[in-house]
Formats: sequence, C-alpha cells, structure tokens
Amino acid sequence: MNGELEGLATVVDAAARSHCAIEQLSIRRDLSVADAYAIQHAAIQRRIDRGEMPVGVKLGFTSREKALQMGVHDVILGHLTDAMRLADGGRLELAAYIHPRIEPEIAFLLNRPLRGQLSEIEALAAVAAVAPALEVIDSRYRDFKFALSDVIADNSSAAAFVIGPWMPPPLDLSDLAMAMEFDGQVVRAGVSSAILGHPLKALAAAARIADGLGETLEEGWIVMAGAATAAEPLRPGLTVRNVVSQLGSVSIRVGGAA
Repeated sequence: MNGELEGLATVVDAAARSHCAIEQLSIRRDLSVADAYAIQHAAIQRRIDRGEMPVGVKLGFTSREKALQMGVHDVILGHLTDAMRLADGGRLELAAYIHPRIEPEIAFLLNRPLRGQLSEIEALAAVAAVAPALEVIDSRYRDFKFALSDVIADNSSAAAFVIGPWMPPPLDLSDLAMAMEFDGQVVRAGVSSAILGHPLKALAAAARIADGLGETLEEGWIVMAGAATAAEPLRPGLTVRNVVSQLGSVSIRVGGAA
C-alpha cells in the first residue's frame, strides 16, 4: 500500500482513539473501494499491533432502504476486535464515542472457516450458534456524513457490539420478530427478513466479500449480520434492549455524556 493510503489509515485510527471527528477522506482525494478497504485493513492492523485480537466481522448496508439511500448495490464489511465487545447487561460510556447510534441485529458464531461463494445451506452448516445482538455504530466523520469509500475506510462505522446468550439456530431464521427498546419502550421494530431478505444471505455475503479481500472468516469468529431497522442515537441514562423471537434478548446500559 502506498504512503498516502497509510497516512489516511493513521488519520482514521487516530480519530477513533481520540473520539474526535474528522473531515471526509474523500474530500482529500478520490478513493476507490479497493483503496478504502486497504485503509480499513491498515487501520485495523494498528489496533492489532497494540494488542487487540480480531474476533469477527460486521456487515453494513444490509437494509435495502439504506443501500438505495447511499446509492450502493452491495453490502460492505467491517472488522471486530475483542476491545469492541461490551458485556450483555453491561455499561457503555458515551465519552468513548463521537456520535454513537445503536442497531438491533442477529449474530452468528462460526464452527468452521468460511470463504468464497456459498449457498444459504452451506452458510448455515458453518453456524455453531445464533444470538440476539446490538451494534453501536459511530462514524468518525463530522456530522455523520460520508461517501461510500469514506465509510468503508472507517471500518464501516463499527464501534462496539453486544452479544446475548448463544443458542442453536432456529429451524427458520427468516421471519424472527425483532424489537429494540429504550427504557422498556419499543423504538424500532422489524423482522430478520429485513437483513438482505434472510440473515443467512448476509453470512454468505460476508464470506464472499472476505474472499475478495483475500481473507477468511475464521472458526470461532462472530459475524454481525447487519441491522434489521434504522439506527437510533444514544443518550445518557438509557437501558437499550433488543428482543428477538426464539432467541431471547440482549441489553446495554448507557452512561456518561456524549
């Protein structure tokens, strides 16, 4: 990777560490999708070099509505590390983020490596367990505005994630009701079919994109399948819960000031 892209990876990494918003990278120069993933990879490598461990991936733009809004025709991938995981029922400090939002999701736990073109049946065969999940997204760009290349370079806005109890996958993952609550009141409701039509399609897409990047989804990794609804901004004092039919629930408490 050339020195300019390495420099942009340093900028993105520093923004995430300092919780300070930056201007869009695409304002500085034109970035291809390949450039953006190279920046993402280099920024994540800096985290690994500091001692963080890769534990999985997340998908973005799994909602057709969001994809159309951004003018994109495929999902995007981001990487998860152990430092990004928050405990179920634990506490999230807003001071650690810039303008965090939260989404209800489903997470997969892999029982073998995945890579390349897969059918939904092949993807399901690699699933050890499924869990209700919450993802905190936090664009490092000012005003949460970005082009496609910007968001990919920024690790697809991945900031934190919470995983509920793992359980064997239900016989049918396509129509699970999902409700995200703020202090017991439903603020977003959807169904798992909103995730690319079926969450297993998201898992297969993650394996395909990883393969295109020369990567493998490893055994034991978590795959966040993508949001079933739009995200909601966080504020101090909230208790956020995602309730998924047949899977149970997952929650996080919000503390501090943004």
